[in-house]
Amino acid sequence: MLDFPTWKKNSLWAIALIAMLAALPSLLSTTSVRWPDALPSPTVNLGLDLAGGSHILLEADQSQVAQQRLENMEESVRQALDEADIGFGDVSTANGRLSVMLDDPGQVDAAREVILPYMNGPGLVSEWTLQVLDENRLELTPTESGLDNAVTTAMDSATDVVRRRIDSLGTREPTIIRQGDDRIVVQVPGLQDPEELKELLGQTARLEFKLLDTQAAPSEIEQGIARPGSELVPGAVGGDYEGVVLAVKRLGGVRGDSLTSATQTFDAQTNEPAVSITFNADGTRRFARLTTDHVGQQFAIILDGEVISAPVMREPILSGTSQISGGFTVRDATQLAISLGSGALPVDLAVIEERTVGPDLGAESIRAGMIAMGIGSLLVVLLMIATYGRFGIYATAALVLNVLMILGIMAVLNTTLTLPGIAGFVLTIGAAVDANVLINERIREERKKGRRVIAAVENGYREASRAIYDANVTNFIAGVLLFLFGSGPVRGFAVVLIIGLFTSVFTAVTMTRMWVAGWLRKSRPTDITI
Repeated sequence: MLDFPTWKKNSLWAIALIAMLAALPSLLSTTSVRWPDALPSPTVNLGLDLAGGSHILLEADQSQVAQQRLENMEESVRQALDEADIGFGDVSTANGRLSVMLDDPGQVDAAREVILPYMNGPGLVSEWTLQVLDENRLELTPTESGLDNAVTTAMDSATDVVRRRIDSLGTREPTIIRQGDDRIVVQVPGLQDPEELKELLGQTARLEFKLLDTQAAPSEIEQGIARPGSELVPGAVGGDYEGVVLAVKRLGGVRGDSLTSATQTFDAQTNEPAVSITFNADGTRRFARLTTDHVGQQFAIILDGEVISAPVMREPILSGTSQISGGFTVRDATQLAISLGSGALPVDLAVIEERTVGPDLGAESIRAGMIAMGIGSLLVVLLMIATYGRFGIYATAALVLNVLMILGIMAVLNTTLTLPGIAGFVLTIGAAVDANVLINERIREERKKGRRVIAAVENGYREASRAIYDANVTNFIAGVLLFLFGSGPVRGFAVVLIIGLFTSVFTAVTMTRMWVAGWLRKSRPTDITI
């Protein structure tokens, strides 16, 4: 137990020194000393409660999810019936239901068979019910469980999109969590102006390419009347079609959900800011078919329900790349590229709450937390030295080493320190000292039993280690559960707690044992004061 060969001592010191060196950039950032730029500089990120920042609460429109599902089902049913050569006439989506009138009542069973594959969701969930009315009318009604699954899927996707967009801003360690069925909480430390964040998250970035309805009468468009199978879309503010309403075909276009990349560029002819987009294989195929079948026709590029451009397809576009322009500024084009590149939001998100936390409040929290930790640590150190003498000094050295190692590991892992995280530091200090108390008290008992110094120390470390390991395993399980099921500050506390469990065992047990073993071999004491 007390045998420490040279290679083992060197390994332990190397681990400790590397962890402590990783903590230096974070410690120097609080002083005027500058860390060399040429060296790696891992630092501990401060959470919203310490560094200040922006807090935004987003809410989704669940009715929009239901409407999108209805439109997707209509397009799928139309395509399936066309491919099966089943004639149909009137198609209605009134009252949240899809109704299809078949030309031949004798094809009802055939129509049912081609529609059934689109009715079931993942697993055994039935997302639609099908009824036959008036012998030749099929009516599809969404089920409540299907709608719930759709909302959950949409919110999960929206959360991922929000996270990718915020990451593109270069911010570090944002907190993005679901709240309830239709809300997302976004906290970005260090961001004092939430306007850019709101603009980025408020943009749905739903891109569509739809053919213009050339048969629509201008007089009907002015009256807000769209022909069956078409819809009216206004021109985007600042674009070429500002103040103009265009009639486009509702189905049969290409959506931007199959984009693989979007970058801000400049139009080669006008030198105006633009966005270059690239489709994946499926999107390339669909876009090539659209542009090939309708050469010479005009189509609208629609972003979030507004026409930003309406070019004429001069020739087929087979490469899967295109360019979007429409009176953008460089900032607008850059934000659009970020939004398109991170994916379209499956549902509109409205900002229903926002607040900004100033850095002064965080600085005060840090100051108060450090004072509390400093006073507590000083009292613990004095008590340990007064009670255990030399072994108390070893425990104090292990305590300092433990704190530095926690900071270093947090910096390397790029984790975030929150105010509860400081509380986790204080708790870790107590746990580390508790381990040394167990060891020292066990050594006292062994000496009272009459064991020699080396045997008492060896037995003390061995027997106390069992209780220390058991306690830390229990705390580790609690920390993991806090991290998995907690949110924001609670997870910050769990991170410090989990890291501290490993470092406290390393410093309080392994390192102090190495120091004690070295002293015993060098001094050969016949008695110890503990």
